[in-house]
Amino acid sequence: MPAIAAPRNVTATADERNKLIAAAAPHLRCWLLLCSDLAMRSGTAAKIAPRHYDAARGTLTFTTKKGREMCLPVTAELERILRPLAKEDGATPFVWLLHPNGRIDVQNLRAAMQRLMKRQGINRRIIPHDLRRTTAVQVYEGSHDLRLVQAVLGHRHLASTLHYLDHRITKVGAPTLELAKLNPHTEAIQ
Repeated sequence: MPAIAAPRNVTATADERNKLIAAAAPHLRCWLLLCSDLAMRSGTAAKIAPRHYDAARGTLTFTTKKGREMCLPVTAELERILRPLAKEDGATPFVWLLHPNGRIDVQNLRAAMQRLMKRQGINRRIIPHDLRRTTAVQVYEGSHDLRLVQAVLGHRHLASTLHYLDHRITKVGAPTLELAKLNPHTEAIQ
């Protein structure tokens, strides 16, 4: 049986993320925030348009790559970018509305991110999906709730979520098992 490859476990530091966001052109900033703050896949983020945005509720409703409908609240920073564009053509992606030439595809967004990283002195290889992983790790570390991370990522199966956090899940040690033996509230396993 072939070995399963370990998941990529690169996350961006707060400093790296902040440098990218601060220096990015408006269209790239919007896309980076969607990838980072809402943990969207880069392709999904590139397609988010005014029709997905409910300004009254402050949410984005969209379909994931696996066809699952998601509704996420937008961050204050995203709100400042999206709200002025909410009345625009509903089907035109926000990144196109913000781009000087009106159109840009996800490959060009990824390349623009890499150029921006170089200009900002970020020498590690960080890809847009690492921003998604960073958010997943931060949600897990803040909540220790795998189901919450699963909901943020839009995964149908918990195994997919665990793939993102494989390197963060605490290993079971002997002291934990010793404590379990001493717990008087533990019922015997039949």
